[in-house]
Amino acid sequence: MIRLFFICLVAFAATAKADAPKLYKHQLQAPVAGLSATGSGLRLALKDGPVYMVGLAGSALKFSPARAVAPAKLGPNSLPDTVVATGSRGISAAWFIEPTRRYGHGVLGDAIEAGGLAARLSDGRVISISLDQHSVFEDRVPRLADMDGDGKDEILAVRSYLDRGAALTVIAPTKTRDALAIVGEAAAIGLSHRWLNPVGVGDFDGDGRIEAGVVITPHIGGTLQLYEWRGARLVPDHDTFGFSNHAMGSRELGLAAVADMNSDGVPDIILPDDTRRDLEVVTFKGGEAKTLFEISIGGRLAGPVAAADIDGDGRPEIAFVLTGDVLVIADPSP
Repeated sequence: MIRLFFICLVAFAATAKADAPKLYKHQLQAPVAGLSATGSGLRLALKDGPVYMVGLAGSALKFSPARAVAPAKLGPNSLPDTVVATGSRGISAAWFIEPTRRYGHGVLGDAIEAGGLAARLSDGRVISISLDQHSVFEDRVPRLADMDGDGKDEILAVRSYLDRGAALTVIAPTKTRDALAIVGEAAAIGLSHRWLNPVGVGDFDGDGRIEAGVVITPHIGGTLQLYEWRGARLVPDHDTFGFSNHAMGSRELGLAAVADMNSDGVPDIILPDDTRRDLEVVTFKGGEAKTLFEISIGGRLAGPVAAADIDGDGRPEIAFVLTGDVLVIADPSP
């Protein structure tokens, strides 16, 4: 059985600023398989090992055993490394299918991408969409989100054209609910082998409309771009520059999180700068990009980023993983 060390938890300032977040570092004994915010806090899953809920009491991290979730049983036509997204608003699960080698980019570690996407509806029916031969889903993680405020989830996915590169897409069941269809799409980047990685969904500018955030070309000078869904298009809304939420060849897509970090009622975006050695908390409130604060993480970001209130003070802490399987909790509370 894999055990966690519960010693050597040291808090220190992330920068020389007096109000910089405090960091709590913890050496894990296994790679991280998952790190996510849940309704009850922060969930940590270790590869081939146990699952914990992570808490913070004073200056000590606490790890409470949690129930592991059995992996979903998928058919032989599924993408080998797909992540199964689960939800409760019309779509109970979504995953990528139809492995293909027709797009030889390899940004996610191999040349196998998905030619289709499947979803299980809340009534148990399984429906799908297959792309034509001119594009693939260059993605591992379908993202469920209610993009139009109707109480039902759509699916966000990265579609890459063989000759024009990546585009963010919105996918939903058809009116007859017997298939999936692309109902919204952004303009493609414009060049083959140019990619983007989503960061999250929320009303980031406070205008009452939901935006989807992505980092365009995270490997070559990333742009944090917000899109609004209007008709059949995802339309650019606001942007700012200098970010990277993915390392070339990595299967880890979760190097960003969304949380209201300054309690102003507008969700903020937490993501790495273009060196992936600092995290920035960015707000678009009022339509203008502004960095609320930065965290010098003291290493190279390797694993997922998540945000949850783990000390009960009503304000989220930020969790992330460095190379060497080091879990870090950043506490921005004064």
